[in-house]
Amino acid sequence: MNIDYIAPFSNAWNRMKKALFQPFDLGKWFVVGFTAFLAGLLDGGGGGGGNGSSYRNQVHSDDLYNFFHFPNIAREWLIDHPVIATLIVFGIVFLFVIGIVLTWLSSRGKFMFLHNVVYDKAEVSAPWKQFSREGNSLFLWRLVFGLLTFGLFVVSIIYAYLYFQEMYINDVPFASQWGNIIGMIFYFLALMILVGYISLFLSDFIVPIMFKHRIKTNAAWRKFMEILWPKFGYFLLYGLFIFILGIAVVIAVIIFGFVTCCIGFLLLIIPYIGSVVFLPVSYTFRAYSVEFLEQFGSDYKIFPEQNDELVEA
Repeated sequence: MNIDYIAPFSNAWNRMKKALFQPFDLGKWFVVGFTAFLAGLLDGGGGGGGNGSSYRNQVHSDDLYNFFHFPNIAREWLIDHPVIATLIVFGIVFLFVIGIVLTWLSSRGKFMFLHNVVYDKAEVSAPWKQFSREGNSLFLWRLVFGLLTFGLFVVSIIYAYLYFQEMYINDVPFASQWGNIIGMIFYFLALMILVGYISLFLSDFIVPIMFKHRIKTNAAWRKFMEILWPKFGYFLLYGLFIFILGIAVVIAVIIFGFVTCCIGFLLLIIPYIGSVVFLPVSYTFRAYSVEFLEQFGSDYKIFPEQNDELVEA
């Protein structure tokens, strides 16, 4: 099996041009851009001598003291300000609820956007209703995964904080613990890479598999595993390729912003409008993941044959 990375991207680029520019339809951009917006929710002095050095060291020492005694300081402050403490608790609960709602909308939006890309349509209500079961399944999976990931990061950060706090209190030189410190750094990097790949595979491959076979998230993961393990290297390189493309997009956005005298930056940061302006990029990336997945057999064929013929033409 010959797995390519450039040809699928070329096909995705051609699909984007045909859908958005041949002909150009501003109304279609706003409709498809709205589904892309939903799908992308949650996816920003001179020499002072010895006295100056002593002062800086004292400030540095005070900063470390405040940092490693922050839990006690924060607890005492919250006890002394019960009204603000209550507002903070309500604020955290409110943000948690907002996060749940946005995750649900995003999960439904991913199928809406994919529907419009696969069938070259500009629809909102039809895919919203058609893929409600799959969207809700994706939402529950993402919610559980997000909570587990958040909990794992929190526990890891607390462990690292307590470890360094103990070193500070016992006056242990940091240089003597360099091995453990480097190990922690690699642990956090590995954890972020793992979470990043799982999130990438979920959006780029699991959603299309659910879309094609009309199955729930766990069933789609099992089906994806049939090709992931035998072809793991290909998917690992896919992630790196997406990362490189992302860097290229960031550079292009920076150039676009400066060429337009920062007007482009302002448009991109406006919710929904930014998704419409950014639509050629998000459309290409969405089509690219499907084009790449289709190389692994008919079970992963998602684009209609008629669309394929039009793209090749």
